Amino acid sequence: MGPFRRLGRSLVTVLLGAVTAVAAPAPALAAGLEQVSGFGSNPGNLAMYLYRPDALPAGSPAVVLLHGCTQNAAGYFANSGWRTFADRWRFALVLPEQRAANNSSSCFTWFQPGDTTRDQGEALSVRQMVDRAVTGYGVDPARVFVSGLSAGGAMSAVMLATYPDVFAAGSVVAGLPYRCATSLSQAGTCQHTPPDRTPAQWGDLVRAAYPGYGGPRPRVAIWQGQADYTVVPANGLELRDQFTDVLGVADRPTSTGALPAGTTLEVYGADQVRLYRVAGMGHGTPVDPGTAADQCGTAAAYFLDTICSAYRDAVFFGLGADAGPGEPPPPAPACVTATNYAHVQAGRAYTTGGYAYARGSGQRMGLYNVFASTTLCESAPAYWVIG
Repeated sequence: MGPFRRLGRSLVTVLLGAVTAVAAPAPALAAGLEQVSGFGSNPGNLAMYLYRPDALPAGSPAVVLLHGCTQNAAGYFANSGWRTFADRWRFALVLPEQRAANNSSSCFTWFQPGDTTRDQGEALSVRQMVDRAVTGYGVDPARVFVSGLSAGGAMSAVMLATYPDVFAAGSVVAGLPYRCATSLSQAGTCQHTPPDRTPAQWGDLVRAAYPGYGGPRPRVAIWQGQADYTVVPANGLELRDQFTDVLGVADRPTSTGALPAGTTLEVYGADQVRLYRVAGMGHGTPVDPGTAADQCGTAAAYFLDTICSAYRDAVFFGLGADAGPGEPPPPAPACVTATNYAHVQAGRAYTTGGYAYARGSGQRMGLYNVFASTTLCESAPAYWVIG
């Protein structure tokens, strides 16, 4: 890697809101994490860490966890809450770690084609870690999942796009759509003002990542803080558009429910895609320290005390079907049919650029006038979707 490329990969830290690293000191977690070497050709020059609960049987699932900028594998393992459920429900954790030689602030390279193309760069390195977990540690190849935060969240989207034959499901936390950016200069644009592509355009980018693939696609959960100014909330909507299109379901929710900490859960299709919108939350992984069945994690920089996302994702992945409290059933929606003008006047919608948008979901309704009519349903307080 030449000096210019190293510089470019370092500068992405500025775009992803780098702060002082908050990872726990390595010695405190040395007994829990095992560094694995010799897992393949490793073209992305990443490090591999593995966590296996005591007496984990062969054929157990695994979750790949991708940390954010200024973080490392040990810190994400310690704070994200995933260890709680790996111990409780008996699955392994695979934690790739970015090296300083690649990026001075530990950002995965989610925007460079050389690292986000199937069988190349960092994407291939992560795939090789999965292969090592399967062949060397008995992980079930049919039950491998992926989750990540920020640059790691964008890299999670990369893995779901490039290796749909490897991952059964995944989650993207404060991340970005696959191939939103293909250069450093585009990366900042995507984070702050992502392009408003159609679902089909977003989906085509994913389909092009593995041309000719006709097998099942992984289910996807998307987490987005609604006060995130590092990766703005519009990215959650574009991710939704991308993966609903790829999975062949409508980009309108089939149900919407209210969860703790001002979280709204939208379910698309037959639970193929989930979008979690966390009100008032900035940039980070949602955690909820405590000892209840659905609590987890440690609050710190980039680990925000709201709701335990690891619990919800583990249940979504099918790892904790016997898990205690789940999501409450969504309330029956109240629906109103009116002109787009009337919806805006009544506060059920808002207008910008001559178009009306449903308040809460942000769904585009059409022209803001007295001629276009739309049915809006309030599936959660002040949260309207097109019926």
